[in-house]
Amino acid sequence: MSLITQIDQDIKLAMLAKQPDRLRGLRAIKSALLLAKTEKGAAEELTEEAEIKVLQKLIKQRKESADIYRTQNREDLYEIEMEEMRVIEPYLPQQMTRFEIEGYLEELIGRIGATSTKDLGRVMGMANKELAGKADGKTISEVVRQLLG
Repeated sequence: MSLITQIDQDIKLAMLAKQPDRLRGLRAIKSALLLAKTEKGAAEELTEEAEIKVLQKLIKQRKESADIYRTQNREDLYEIEMEEMRVIEPYLPQQMTRFEIEGYLEELIGRIGATSTKDLGRVMGMANKELAGKADGKTISEVVRQLLG
């Protein structure tokens, strides 16, 4: 079952259960997926990778907004962003812990033979490709810099 079909079913369930917070998050996902689909062309279906990227983008946007709202003491808006994040996250693959990312990147650096920050681009390129959907790019970057630095 495609993600958009799953979202449609979950929207119906949220409407029946009268869950406005969940409904708002699900509609945001559906909107973003439909927008991404039309950007690629009407005949083309979104790949699973593309769907994951869209969901990660939504999570990132909400995190950034939540941080801004928190610094401006807008707890009401902060909570809305956090609720939407909690609705979106279950549709993403299980995220790796920082410890798992460190272990994977140590192995990757050894496999590539990277020794200094000069190899940062090569390591980041492979890591982002292999960990797509499983880890946040910002965390990967921090760990790679720490290991190579």
